[in-house]
Amino acid sequence: MGAHSQVEDAYRFQLAGYRDEREYAACKGPDSVERWPENGFVKKLQRKDGNFYYYNQRRECADKDVGGTKIYSYAEQEGK
Repeated sequence: MGAHSQVEDAYRFQLAGYRDEREYAACKGPDSVERWPENGFVKKLQRKDGNFYYYNQRRECADKDVGGTKIYSYAEQEGK
């Protein structure tokens, strides 16, 4: 996944109220993310209040929002 795709994914998850795909999967299940087959962008997410966000195939993260989108990294625990 390229840097632009990573920012776009992060933007969509954060717009729906989650840090990233990892937090979303922990709440909704590992296979709960729907993606556009053409480009792999997130297609639909369920917000924490139960409502849904539906996303277009094209990029939705405007240039002005790139700097405010956070990319999280996790340190893997030893012994796993």
